[in-house]
Amino acid sequence: MGRKCRRPSESSRTSSLRRGGGFFLLEKVWSLVPHSRCVRTTSLSFPRSGSVPVRGAVSTTWSSTMTTIINATIGESKGVSRVFMEGRHLLTAGVQIGNKYSIKSDKVARRLELIEVQSGFAGKCISVSKRERNGVVHPVIDLRSEQIREVFEDDHKVRVAIRRGRIVITALQIQTKIRERLKRMKEKLDRGQKLAVCSLFHGGGILDAAVHSGLMRSGVGSFLQVGVELESEYLDCSMRNNTEIWTEDSIAINSDVRDVYLSENTPQCEVLLGGIPCIAASKSGKVKNKLTFAEEHADAGALFVDYLNWLRHVNPCIALIENVGEYANTASMAAIRSVFIYLGYRVHEAVLDGWDYGTLEHRKRLVVVAITPGIGDSFSFENLKVNKVRETCINAILDDIPLDDESWKSYEYLATKEKRDKAEGKGFARQLLTGNESGCGTLGLQEGQKYRTLHIASRKSRTQQALY
Repeated sequence: MGRKCRRPSESSRTSSLRRGGGFFLLEKVWSLVPHSRCVRTTSLSFPRSGSVPVRGAVSTTWSSTMTTIINATIGESKGVSRVFMEGRHLLTAGVQIGNKYSIKSDKVARRLELIEVQSGFAGKCISVSKRERNGVVHPVIDLRSEQIREVFEDDHKVRVAIRRGRIVITALQIQTKIRERLKRMKEKLDRGQKLAVCSLFHGGGILDAAVHSGLMRSGVGSFLQVGVELESEYLDCSMRNNTEIWTEDSIAINSDVRDVYLSENTPQCEVLLGGIPCIAASKSGKVKNKLTFAEEHADAGALFVDYLNWLRHVNPCIALIENVGEYANTASMAAIRSVFIYLGYRVHEAVLDGWDYGTLEHRKRLVVVAITPGIGDSFSFENLKVNKVRETCINAILDDIPLDDESWKSYEYLATKEKRDKAEGKGFARQLLTGNESGCGTLGLQEGQKYRTLHIASRKSRTQQALY
């Protein structure tokens, strides 16, 4: 039973901060100590400005009942796998200099346990050594054993948990999740089961339908496990027109992706898709919104964070991102690359033009494919094949509408607006077409409505008109 402790009065704590002697008391320490059961506490003292540093200024009287967690790197010494640990945090977790430990391994559970043994123990064991640094002696655990590689195979790091001298070494969560997603996908492929797809910023489901179609051509089925879309009309459009990807097991979420709560029970998926909104990264979007950088946009600037949050929760084997070409040079994409690599994905990037793959539209888009090594290791954008024959001209896809139809409208003011937009550096401009052209530039979001980008000139009238 520890001695009863009394919380210092406000005046005494204040005076401690003001007193001389070269030190001041860090008041926050007291707030971390349970007042009802105060056994041993720690005072953290720091040299006052201008005073002489004193060795041992950080004085602790912790009992060895703390818990220490170490994510340690698996190294190698003289051809033998090695896990090296050093520091006072070992001592406060109950590891004493001179202690001896035997090694117990469990390959199935991917676990090593160091069990403390007495000094007369005859079996193979390791000893806790010491090292002095800056006048302070620290315990050192230098575990060298072939059992490390036997249990953890190709892992680069391990998790070491120490409490009251008990030491348990397990696989790092990242490595566990990599193995889990590979196992899950391989089992589904072996059983002929459909792959689960999670779609963020779903829109009308065009990207999802394309991925589903591509997988089907390879003999792999898929379905939409989760689809998240902010605009209800887009979500309804997808559910109405993409019946092949929606099933009774699908979850349709009509919400801002930032408002969706993710728990440990979030469905696991094999594929994650995300057409992160490009309004903040496109040239025209940056000018229109007066942005210095993409992440500055109030609504779309930080949505990549939510994509990465979903990535961690659904733990897919394959992740895909589509965006404007300019997105490749944003800070957002730099962060995405870094997280992909850290979580064990191999990242492939390319800017593709729809024109090269059979469309009438010259739409260039950044495509990012992140794949877990162990499946599809031969992936390359160079293996893409054209599977659509392009129409000969734009007229081939247009309806034949009489010139006196009320659908035709004149937009004479747009010529003036085009000059003004160009002077302001905006990326939008009219496309004056007759329909005989072999293709067109990028179509805007609201194409087909009263929009200024695509204009079809009447063949019987010299007046430029727009079809909406």
